[in-house]
Amino acid sequence: MPAHQYAWMLAAGLLVALLALAAGDVMRRAEDTQPEVPPVEELLSGAAAAPEVDAEPQWDLTVTRNERVEYWIRFLRTRNHDRTRLWLERSGRYAPMIRRELRARNMPQDLVYLALIESGFSPRARSRAQAVGIWQFIAETGRRYGLEVSPYVDERRDPIAATRAALDYLQDLYRRFGSWYLAAAAYNTGENRVERILRERVGGARGHDSLFWKIDQYLPRETRDYVPLMLAAAHIAKEPEKYGFRNLRYHAPLEFETVRVPGGVSLAAAARAAEVGVDVIRDLNPHLVRDMTPPGRTWTLRIPKGRREVFARNFSRMAPSERLAMVHHTVRRGETLSHIALRYGTTVEALRAANGWIDPRRLRVGQRLRVPASRRVQASAAATRVHRVRPGDTLWALARRYGVTVSQLRAWNGLGRSDRILPGQRLRVSP
Repeated sequence: MPAHQYAWMLAAGLLVALLALAAGDVMRRAEDTQPEVPPVEELLSGAAAAPEVDAEPQWDLTVTRNERVEYWIRFLRTRNHDRTRLWLERSGRYAPMIRRELRARNMPQDLVYLALIESGFSPRARSRAQAVGIWQFIAETGRRYGLEVSPYVDERRDPIAATRAALDYLQDLYRRFGSWYLAAAAYNTGENRVERILRERVGGARGHDSLFWKIDQYLPRETRDYVPLMLAAAHIAKEPEKYGFRNLRYHAPLEFETVRVPGGVSLAAAARAAEVGVDVIRDLNPHLVRDMTPPGRTWTLRIPKGRREVFARNFSRMAPSERLAMVHHTVRRGETLSHIALRYGTTVEALRAANGWIDPRRLRVGQRLRVPASRRVQASAAATRVHRVRPGDTLWALARRYGVTVSQLRAWNGLGRSDRILPGQRLRVSP
């Protein structure tokens, strides 16, 4: 999440949104008086002299309480009060799962507050840099840590898969820097930048959280505020009533059962089988970005706890045509509804009905049609051409090779403008 995007505000309330709200106030004070943020030496002495928190609650990260942390505590409890309250309440859904994973890896439990400041615990949070999900992965880093980012599945939005990937990444960063403060900073701005600044400013030292306060003035502004903001969020989350957050209504913890279903099943059909609203199924499966299981493969679907038997009974009684979702077809030059119906094993009348009784004479190149799914539709969708990236490949060269545009390649593969392709990566190269 680059620092130049402070002015942008996410509805979900991401870290950038916090900085956007606070940055103007900080800059006005800097212009009118002395800078509010003291020199690093003063910060270090202030941190050493900072009052200790009460015996309860417990911390497993280094506790720092300096002027920078105090600023963010004031901000979170005043100007950002309503959003902070929402994030604290939403933590009830995802924080227990994150803490279990942290505990299993013997990692600090307090790292859960990185997710709070990254996304406000929203799986659907998205930044202008196309970072997505609770842990705000860009596509390239997500794929590097094993997350699927494809036209049908975006595991950056899966709180469970994304948590495992994020903790893998944080563990790698901790092994590299020997400090959770430095690992957090590198998570935000990139490990190579932190490595370079450590080398230039402290002779390559690592292994202690105090180093963050020695190099923070050389980091991008967003990263400079990242660790203080995480600590501020932790202070408040551990003692919310002390900071004015009373009568919080924490969301129920994430719980579910799983069922195995064919590819191409619509979430609406799954909801009918489970006898719940479709929003309940969407909420448990936010990574299914087209409201359907990916065509051509069996899928593990999450359903509410206690609904497996009713799901199995109802699903077995559904006709295949009731279970399957619509897929989309982009009209090409020379195609007619008859051609398209033949290709997908359906009828012209079914195509017309699925598309608002479209007039066959008004079909145009580039138009997107909804196609009623069938086993043949799934097979067609699954047969999409895929290219395995080789060293030296570029999107421009692949677009020329396969007779498509770079924009189409980006859209089909969920790539942002800044995303790179890597050797070994599988790219969809046809509709």
